[in-house]
Amino acid sequence: MYIHNRNTWPEFKWDQGKLIALLAKVRFRQGKILGYMESLGFDLQTEASLETITLDVLKSSEIEGEILDTEQVRSSIAKRLGIDIASPVHIDRDVEGVVEMMMDAVQKYQDKLTKERLFSWHAALFPTGRTGMRKIVTGAWRNNPDTAPMQVVSGPYGKEKVHYEAPSSRRLPAEMKVFLQWFNGNDHYDPIIKAALAHLWFVILHPFDDGNGRIARAITDMQLARADDNSQRFYSMSAQIRKERNAYYAILEKTQKGNLDITAWLEWFLDCLYRAMMATDEILTNVINKARFWERYKDNEFNGRQKMMLLKMLDGFDGKLTSSNWAKIAKCSSDTAIRDINDLIEKGVLVKEAGGGRSTSYVLG
Repeated sequence: MYIHNRNTWPEFKWDQGKLIALLAKVRFRQGKILGYMESLGFDLQTEASLETITLDVLKSSEIEGEILDTEQVRSSIAKRLGIDIASPVHIDRDVEGVVEMMMDAVQKYQDKLTKERLFSWHAALFPTGRTGMRKIVTGAWRNNPDTAPMQVVSGPYGKEKVHYEAPSSRRLPAEMKVFLQWFNGNDHYDPIIKAALAHLWFVILHPFDDGNGRIARAITDMQLARADDNSQRFYSMSAQIRKERNAYYAILEKTQKGNLDITAWLEWFLDCLYRAMMATDEILTNVINKARFWERYKDNEFNGRQKMMLLKMLDGFDGKLTSSNWAKIAKCSSDTAIRDINDLIEKGVLVKEAGGGRSTSYVLG
């Protein structure tokens, strides 16, 4: 029996005593992050939010096995945050759609979550109305027949393992009405506990043909923004879930096949959220280092290619930077790449690594 078939569904219950210490730890870490970011000023907050939301969008899609182009995602988010970036790129419709959903969720976190808003998110995820060769119906809840239930399966064709079976589509209008009334209501729940509940409840209902996981995580981010009372994002729950994907699916399956006591799910969610908050140190350190770098060289002029390549190096260039790599990435001639690099060496921005000739590589000074 699945959880949604229990007689008292959806009356979730949990052992508050097991959560008190965990929730206090998460709340303390949350306060430290928000207080620290407040001290850094608006520009650094916006830059940190850009990095965090970029990570969130990328990793939420990765959880579902979809790899998005990092530069496209970053460029799309930067545009919406009003941040100038050195080299904006062409952005595909599917990337724009995922970013549009996430930005709507976190920037308008105080607005009500409605069925129409969810339909618009779903349509944004599938701008062509398809996923692969399969047609996706947008603007409506799923409408699969009882003879073809919505199932989460794995394994080869003919030997699939059923991990979960969602409620009949006939139940969805009433079920989603209850969920949305609860989500938008003023209640006694701690807002972080409510984020965990909202995530689980939505995944259990699985109201769409596809995209349920990504939308569930957007709803989670929306509720966490309410918990922070801040549209800027400084930690990524999706990035941490991606790291712990197997454990994430395991606890979901166990909970969906259990009774209405969801203590184990809430414990896992709070632990995962705490680890996500701890991981944000790396993002914030990177943002501060970049700010210090640009402050150090504020009196120097850089061309567009140099700005783009310096940003790539500050973000952690993959491999060694050589003149040939510069020419390839910046789409310029070898002579132009060498002139760009030599100019940065004269300014003290770049230095040569050990070696010479064609193998010469460069690092930040």
